[in-house]
Amino acid sequence: MKLFNKILIANRGEIARRIIRTCREMGIGSVAVYSDLDEHALYKNEADEAIHLPGTEISETYLNIKKLIETAKNTAAEAIHPGYGFLSENADFAQAVQDSGLVFIGPDAAAIRQMGHKTQARIFAENAGLPVSKGITGSTEEILQKTAELPYPVLVKAAAGGGGKGMRIVENAGELPEILKSTQREAEAYFGNGEVYIEQFIQNPRHIEVQVLGDKKGNYIHLYERECSLQRRYQKIIEESPSPTLTDEVREKISNDAVRLAEKLKYSNAGTIEFLVDRDLNYYFLEMNTRVQVEHPVTEMVTGVDIVRQQIIAAAGYELEFKQSDISQNGHAIECRIYAEEPEENFRPSPGEMQLYREPEGNGLRIDSAYDQAGTVPDAFDPMISKMIVHAPERDEAIRKSRQFLKNYAIHGIKHNIPYLLELLKSPDFIDNTVNTRYCDIELPAYLEKLKAARTQNRKELSAMAFLGYSLFHKYFLARKPGIKNSVWEKIGFWRHLMQSSIRLNEEDYEISIKKISPKNLIFSFQGKQFDINNLKAKDSQISFETERKQIAAWISCDKSGLAEISMDGQHFYAQRKDVLFATEFNDDAGASNKNPGNIHSPMPGKIVEVFVESGQKVSKGDKLLIVEAMKMENLLKAAMDGLIEEINVVANQRVGTSETLVKIKEL
Repeated sequence: MKLFNKILIANRGEIARRIIRTCREMGIGSVAVYSDLDEHALYKNEADEAIHLPGTEISETYLNIKKLIETAKNTAAEAIHPGYGFLSENADFAQAVQDSGLVFIGPDAAAIRQMGHKTQARIFAENAGLPVSKGITGSTEEILQKTAELPYPVLVKAAAGGGGKGMRIVENAGELPEILKSTQREAEAYFGNGEVYIEQFIQNPRHIEVQVLGDKKGNYIHLYERECSLQRRYQKIIEESPSPTLTDEVREKISNDAVRLAEKLKYSNAGTIEFLVDRDLNYYFLEMNTRVQVEHPVTEMVTGVDIVRQQIIAAAGYELEFKQSDISQNGHAIECRIYAEEPEENFRPSPGEMQLYREPEGNGLRIDSAYDQAGTVPDAFDPMISKMIVHAPERDEAIRKSRQFLKNYAIHGIKHNIPYLLELLKSPDFIDNTVNTRYCDIELPAYLEKLKAARTQNRKELSAMAFLGYSLFHKYFLARKPGIKNSVWEKIGFWRHLMQSSIRLNEEDYEISIKKISPKNLIFSFQGKQFDINNLKAKDSQISFETERKQIAAWISCDKSGLAEISMDGQHFYAQRKDVLFATEFNDDAGASNKNPGNIHSPMPGKIVEVFVESGQKVSKGDKLLIVEAMKMENLLKAAMDGLIEEINVVANQRVGTSETLVKIKEL
């Protein structure tokens, strides 16, 4: 079989790494492209070649059709794989690749165009014999005139939409005119096409999608279904296969309908037919995604089929390696999407610098991630950090293993949704499969309360134990480092009994009486209760110990200010020793970059309280520059050198991370 010698991957992050892996297994060379924002990205180093696309805007890099095709030709690549997102469903890109003499690893432009327009796709599916919900198309005036044909609520959707964008629920006729206008504006902004339509809203629907594969020889198969009903604002969070909702009879029928659509479309490559399923298991065509899906790993885990490999084989003009009779569902797989976001702040994205990144390990576990260690989550892209996929013989075991693996996932320095995912996975509604596509949005207030309740007093005690043990025994606190005069314990004698320690834990202050210390044991009193820590082990960022016959493990990271982040059983705590003096108290150069003392950075993510200097002002070493507040603690940043204020990049009340330069000083 003569495949391609080299493939250019017109994407980044996790999906680029995923495609590179299959290329390597197939003996095909890979070419990665990267923008200025991905200079240090992991996928760039894993590809056989990496070509820089100068710029920070996606329009001049990952969406630049001309530049991508030129790069493919200049590197002698024979094909381009678009991954998902970006240009993966852009018919003009697929056509341009084909016109240039290269191979687009996906369907042809006609199929993308046909299924990319939602109203046209609905008509095509209906003509193919698939059930389609009632809908209304036309101008704004025509839609408003015809809405009496449908009962409320109805769904307003962008005709060129996808990915959950350009969709609004309308509860009554009075809301419709304004929602039509706002959806049209959103559709124009996201897709360059303001056309919208209305369809019947299915009450409490399930989201079921069927993975299909086709080749240019006229072979079509399905890889069964995935259920993606757990969504927030139409963005999928947790996916699983097989669907716990479908009966075997409906499963066979919906899968065959998906293949029928692919056959009528003469579809070659990987695609996904999405359906809404009502409480009576009636299903309705929703849309077709003409690309590999984010959630494709759950299908790979239960069928054993490498979907990216089949994409490459089909694009090269060969038959698929499988017949329908070869495909079966084995066991159960669950995928959790891990995002850099704050669930308690309406899922606000939380990009920035990770201080710690550690993935769990175990049998039946697959992690597709853009990272293998701490790095920067850029604010210019989707905030997904990784996908955790778990496989087990039965659904109950897959759920249990997913919870356990999530508890052992450690991501520090940015906010993320792991605690929220844990709450979903242990919910009786999910376990009993009584959820629907609106479940996460409707139940969000209840889950925010659950997240708060999860930080119980017992967990607070355990996190205090972990942090205290870490701070007393870990090398970060006990060994000097350049530029950090760590601890007053070095000055007054560390090894002594009956010590008092003061810590701040999640913005509350606590006094701790340390009764006894030995190399592996610690006895202390916390809030009037005595705790014994035994068999204490601290290595790098992990600490483990035994207490009350329980084995406890935690991940801890600590910045220069002594602010520690603790992850334990999927919950996060922040702690600081108030009786230990760190760099911010000892050094005049607190906040200065190690590489350039004139570049002032925040020692932790926080908020600017006050700026004391102006651009062009002369300063001397030790002069006050600004105050950063984090966790209600103020950190005074001072000049580390004599010089002239060249740049001030922040203002009061602005939130900052640890990577950006707040103030820049030019040496005189």
